[in-house]
This record gives sequence, C-alpha cells and structure tokens, in this order.
Amino acid sequence: MTRFTIACVTVALLGLVMSSAQGKSRWVSVGADQKLHYGTDARGNRIMDFSHAGYRGGGVPLPTIRAVRTIKAVAGDNTAQIQVAIDEVSRLATDSNGFRGAVVLERGTYEVGGALRISASGVVLRGSGSNEGGTTVRVTGSPHRFLDISGAGSWQAEGEPAAILDAYVPSGARQVSVDAAARFKAGDVVLVRRPVTDAWIRFMEMDRLSRDGKPQTWIAAGTVINADRTIESISGNRITLDVPLSDSYDAKYLSPPGASLTRYTFPGRIEQVGFESLRVTVPPRDVPIDQSQYTLLRMNAVRDGWVRDIAVEDTQNTITLGPTASRLTLDNVHIRHNVPFSGAASPADIAISGTQILVRDSGVTGKRVWPIVTQQGVTGPNVVLHFRSDEAGVAPHQRWATGLLVDSSQFSNGTDRRPNIAFSNREYAGSGHGWSVGWAVAWNVRADFLLIQQPPGAMNWCIGCTGQPTPVLWHGNRIAVPEIPSETWESPGVAVSPDSLYLAQLKERLGARR
Repeated sequence: MTRFTIACVTVALLGLVMSSAQGKSRWVSVGADQKLHYGTDARGNRIMDFSHAGYRGGGVPLPTIRAVRTIKAVAGDNTAQIQVAIDEVSRLATDSNGFRGAVVLERGTYEVGGALRISASGVVLRGSGSNEGGTTVRVTGSPHRFLDISGAGSWQAEGEPAAILDAYVPSGARQVSVDAAARFKAGDVVLVRRPVTDAWIRFMEMDRLSRDGKPQTWIAAGTVINADRTIESISGNRITLDVPLSDSYDAKYLSPPGASLTRYTFPGRIEQVGFESLRVTVPPRDVPIDQSQYTLLRMNAVRDGWVRDIAVEDTQNTITLGPTASRLTLDNVHIRHNVPFSGAASPADIAISGTQILVRDSGVTGKRVWPIVTQQGVTGPNVVLHFRSDEAGVAPHQRWATGLLVDSSQFSNGTDRRPNIAFSNREYAGSGHGWSVGWAVAWNVRADFLLIQQPPGAMNWCIGCTGQPTPVLWHGNRIAVPEIPSETWESPGVAVSPDSLYLAQLKERLGARR
C-alpha cells in the first residue's frame, strides 16, 4: 500500500468521527482564558488576523438604505429607465453617513439589454427579493456585463516614500520601522510597497518556468505588490498599521530597492455602494472564455460596498473584484449554471483582486467552473466563509496572492486533477502562473480532494480539514504527498476549535460590539 493510499484511508476514517471529536491547532487555539493564542515559526510568521475582511473593515452590519426612486417594469428594454434613475440619485447630496439613496425595482420581470453603471458614492441598486416572487432581471442582447460599480483612477502617491528598515517583517505583523516616520500621522492611508526583484524570483524558483521550450514570466522584476493600509499609531520610527500584513518582507530578497511605505490619495474612489435583492438570468451558452460573455458585476475603485441576496443563472466569469476594490462583503450570493462548460479553460465565478474581501453564506452550482479564484499580487485579508459548491471550490489562479482564508466551507465532486482546494504552484499553466498563493489557510473545510503545497519562504495551512490529499499537479505532473499530519497539515478529518476562525477573530477584536 502506498503512502498516498494510507493517507487517503486515514483521512477518510478520521472524517467518520469528525462530529464526535474536536482537534486543536498549534497555530491558533482557544486557551483556558477563552482567548485566541497564536503560534509562530522561528521568524515570527503566524496565521494573520483575518477579521478585518468585509464591509467597513469587518463586523459592521450591512446597512439598509432608504428608497428614493422606485421603478416598475415596462415592456421591452428597461436599461434606459433604470440608468436614468441611478443617475438622478447619483446627483443627490449625501447624508451624514455618506448615502444618497436606493433605486428600487418593484416585483416583476425586467428585460435589460444594455450595461448599467453606478459611479457615485452612496448609491444602491435594489430589487424586491431574489426569490421567485421578487425581482427578476432577464439580460438580453449581445453578451455584456450587467452592472459596473466603479469609481475612477487609482492610488496616487503623495510625498516621498519612507524606506522600511526591518531586516525581516513576518507575515501577520502590524508594525514596521521606517526611516522617515515624521512624514506620516495617524489616520494616513498608505501603501506598503513590496518590490518584485530578480533575487526574490530566483528564491521562489520562478526563473525557470518554460512552456513548449519558451521561457515564461511569472511576475516581472520591477513590479510592485501593494498592501493598502491605514496608519493606526506612530511611536518613534515604529508605525502600527490598522490591518496586519499578509506577506513577509525579507530585505535579503527585496533590496535593492527595498520595501517602502508611501502615503496616497484616491480622489476617484467611491464608497457606500451596494447591489442587492434580485435575480439575474442570461441566455445559457457554452463558449470558450476568450469569447464575449454575459457577466454579472465588476467592482473597482470602491471602498466599503456590498452585494447581498443575489441569485444568478448562466453567467460566465460572473463577478470581478478589481485590484483597487477594498472592504467589500458578498453575502448570500448564489450562482447556478444550467449548461456545463466544455472548453479547455474554465470560467471563474468570483475573481478576487482586491483586499479585505469577505464572501459569506454563498455558493456555486454547476459543472466545469472555478467558483472562487484570486488573481495576481492580491494582498489579504480575504475570507471565504460558509461557502458551498458542487464542483471544485477555491483555487488561487496565478502569481502570488497572500492572506486567503477558506473557513467552515463544504465542497463536493472534486477530483485528484481538479481539487476542491488548491494552494499550489501552477507552474507553466496559462502564461506562467507559477506560485499562486502563500500564507493561505483552509480551516475546518470538508472537501473531496485537497492540494496544499509549501512555497519557498512561506506556508499554506490545512487545519481541521476532511479530504484526500492529491499528488497530481497541473498538466498531470505529480508531486510528493505531504506528511499528514504535519506542521502545516493539522488534525486531518477532525474539526478544530474554534469552529470558525474568522468569526472567533472578529469576536475577539470587537468584543461586545460583535
């Protein structure tokens, strides 16, 4: 019997007693004082505090905004009347909480043949429920995106950056030392800038990627990976950030030029926007992902927004959260595909490029799709909580995302070649996707197959998970099965306490306010 077979049998048998036993993690556990206690490695790296993911930094209930325009369905295309109402609300003054008001679609079916856009703060598009008796939008016309909620522009650096002086900043840390702390004050919004260097690319063994005999670029040297943060306090040259860092910063591989901190402005970013309580259907199509598609939503240049109570049918690449989207909650979003996709590359229903994103109580039904992916250079915390899918699951897509938590979720119908959780080196997949994620955590996840690899200088954890480890990597390449249990694969088949890491961290941070 092979080691892989023994591991699979062991994990399966342990899953049978999952309901009657509870394990414990050395990385995060509940102590006798009922507080969370964290383990670290020799360099101080730890599982980060993910509780800052979500609307307004996590733990803040989604608001209900007053209706200021109400629309009834008309025969034919409803695009124009809905957009006119959105534009009218967008011109209203904001109240003391930053809200202008909601455009409400009454019960009924609305044909929408064009794209809608929200580009002002404080505006919400709301239906009258996503159930059968609520509001249904039937997308018509040529393939297009139904809704774009986006501001304009991007971060604009302001003033000179300050160099980070620490030889090593561990993942999960909130403090950095800089050479010019006097340039900053508490409350400043800043970018923690992590340069991509040739030395780091070599360390990650990503300088050797090739496909069909041609070299592939993982991440180009000179690229900068930004972590969007706010300064909480300053003491001497030591700066404390509001949210922990999701990656480590090792000066040995980042210098020159070295990591830095810079203040920024973002005049085009919008806030307090939402999309809620309706059903959207599109014509079902099985087409390659490089062809025109019906998609649901894009959000970018947005801070503090939400999507809730949305049912979607037959979209491709359904929701895109761009790199300048932050502090967003997707709540009770359910996506169904009635036609399986047959193309070589599968669409991704929720693609995360932003930070502090919370996807909770949501799910995907359908074949040959990736329910949730992360994209290039994503910095957490990003959280998937109480999620379900009936094929595949969460698979970071490409080029070094960090700080992802998949928490208390269930996935079925995975295979060894299409695992439900994939924290991995995708090698030359795509155009050289390489290491897709580091410092990612699967916590009390139930799945069929799990692919958990360890990047150089980083960790990925699988804690309290039920599922078979797969030795099959992308394109059929095989890897050694990790030792189970091990330092990073703990309590296989036996759930650990707390039941939800995110909710426990949120409760500890906010206390009675949770």
